Amino acid sequence: MKCILAWAKQTKPEQSPNKIKPDKQRRQNIHMETPAFSVNAEHVNAGHVTEERIGSAASRKATPFAPKMFLQRYFYFVMSLLLATLVVSGFQRTVNANLFHPAIPRPMILWFHAAAFAAWILFFIAQSTLVRIRKVAWHRVIGWFGAGLAAVMVLLGVTTAIVMARFDTFRLHQTGADAFLSVPFYDMITFGTLVGLAILWRKRPEFHRRLIFIATCGLMDAPLGRFDLIFDNSLFYLCIDLMILLGVARDFYLERGSLVEKAQRVHKVYLYALPLLIVGQSLTLYLWRHNPAWWQEITHVIMG
Repeated sequence: MKCILAWAKQTKPEQSPNKIKPDKQRRQNIHMETPAFSVNAEHVNAGHVTEERIGSAASRKATPFAPKMFLQRYFYFVMSLLLATLVVSGFQRTVNANLFHPAIPRPMILWFHAAAFAAWILFFIAQSTLVRIRKVAWHRVIGWFGAGLAAVMVLLGVTTAIVMARFDTFRLHQTGADAFLSVPFYDMITFGTLVGLAILWRKRPEFHRRLIFIATCGLMDAPLGRFDLIFDNSLFYLCIDLMILLGVARDFYLERGSLVEKAQRVHKVYLYALPLLIVGQSLTLYLWRHNPAWWQEITHVIMG
C-alpha cells in the first residue's frame, strides 16, 4: 500500500506557478499585455512634440525687432498710410465750407478733381499693399489703371486750377488767385513727368517705386496748404522735401559701409530728382509771392 502511494505521488504532474496565478496578478498581466501602454507612450511623445513646437513658436515670437527688415519691407506701405492720414487731416479743415456746404456753390469740376485726387491716394495704398503681400501680377494690371488716372489728373488739375482762379477772382472777389496759378501748374508738370518716367521704367522696380513715391509726395501741398501756418509761410514745399528725404534716409540706413560710402550710393532717382524739384519749387514760390510782370502777362491771358 505504501508503495502504491509513493508511486502515485511521484507520477502526479507538478503544477507550474506560472500557470495558476491569482486573479489580481492575472489582471495586472493582462493590463500590461494590452496596447494601453503604447497609447500612453504616444501621448507622451505627442506631448513632447507639442512642447517643442510651442517652444519654437515662443522663440519666434521672442525674436527682437529688426528695424532694417521693417524698413525694407514696410516703408512704402507705411508712407502710403501716412500720406492718406495727412490728406484727411488737411482737407477736413476746409472741405465742408469749400465743397460740401459752401455759401456760393463751387464749380462741378472741383468735385471731379477731388474724386480723382482721392482715387490716386487709394491707388497708392493698394499698390503698396499688393507689393507687400507679393501679388505682383495684380500690381502690374492695376498699374495701368493708375497710368490712366494720372493722365486724367494732369488734365483735371490744370483745368480745375484755371476754373477756380477765375471763380475766386470774379465770384469771390479774391486777390492773388492769378499769381497762385504757378503752384498747381508746377504740381501737375512735376507729377505728370514723374509718373511718366515711372511707367517708362516700370520694369526697374528700384526706379519705379521711388518715382511714384516722389510723385505722390508732390501732391501733398494741397492738404498741407490747409494749415494756416504752413500756407502763410509758404512751407508746404519744405514739408514735401522732408517727406522725400525720409526715403533717402531709409536707403541710407539700409546701405552697408561707412557714411561716405553710403552717401556715394544714394539712389540716382533721389540724386537727380530732389535738386531739380527744389529749383522748380523755388521758382514757383517766386512767381506766386512776387508775381513779376512777365508772369502777370501770362496769367492775364489765362484768366481772360
